[in-house]
Formats: sequence, C-alpha cells, structure tokens
Amino acid sequence: MSLRLVFVADTHVPKRARALPEQVWAAVDDADVVFHAGDWVSTDLLDEFERRSTRLIGVYGNNDGDALRRRLPETATVTLDGVRFSMIHETGQAKGREQRCEALFPDADVLVFGHSHIPWDTVAPGGLRLLNPGSPTDRRRQPVCTYMTAVVASGSFGDVQLVEVRTSP
Repeated sequence: MSLRLVFVADTHVPKRARALPEQVWAAVDDADVVFHAGDWVSTDLLDEFERRSTRLIGVYGNNDGDALRRRLPETATVTLDGVRFSMIHETGQAKGREQRCEALFPDADVLVFGHSHIPWDTVAPGGLRLLNPGSPTDRRRQPVCTYMTAVVASGSFGDVQLVEVRTSP
C-alpha cells in the first residue's frame, strides 16, 4: 500500500492571499499525509488544514506569531513506512545547503523546508533528499505558484512532482 503525500509551505493566508487555491485544497483532501513547512500566518488556516487533512505534519515559520508557535514545533520528524522525514521552515542560504542540512539532520532521508518560495529538489552527497515546495499563493520571483506531491511505498520515497497552481481564467 502506498501513501500519497502533499508538501506545501509559505501559504501566508490571509496576508499574501485571501484563501488557499481550491486546487491545493483538493490535493490536501486526497492526501494521506500533508506536510506544511511554515509561514501559515493565521491560526484559522491551521485549523482548516487540521480539519481537512487525514494526517498533518506542520512547523512554524518566521512569519508565524505566538498563537501558531504555541501549537506547532520549530522542527518535526516522522517516519512513514520506513522513510524518515524531517521538516523545518528555514535552512539558510542556498550555497552549502546540502552539506549543512546533512549535518543538522543526520537521521533523515528527506528534509522538507520552505521560506524562500523557490522550489528545490536536490540530493546531498550522503543521500539526504531536500525538498522545498515553493509557495501555492506567493510566487515571488518564480514564474508560477507551486506545491509538491510524492509517494511512499514499500519503504521507498519517490514520484516527486512539482505541481503548478493553475490560475483562474
């Protein structure tokens, strides 16, 4: 049996977007596990994610106030079917990220992060997979808003997809 995963970060609702796009909610509704790598901004959004997610794993980001920080950790770790995940909002500058994160998260197979709004999918020299899903609401300097999906099956992690958020006509 496989687990369908959704990765989001930097939603910034309601500051940068009034609401999360329906396309993203549909992915959340269909996922077995949802990861949110911080910058929720609103406890109302966290409440909605908790209501709609089969299983939610979240951390707070630099734009999340005290109410969110009381409910969410700075880092999270979870093992799904033998695959070890860690998550944090910010990993620092891009230069040297893989080596720095391998040192900080030596027991992880996959590190999920956010902050930059820039999608990222690399593998560090020791095998750590680093994923940043971008932002589904604030593309900054990117051509489109994004999130990611993936699958865990039989102890392996794969089928990582960067998904573009479609804009309404």
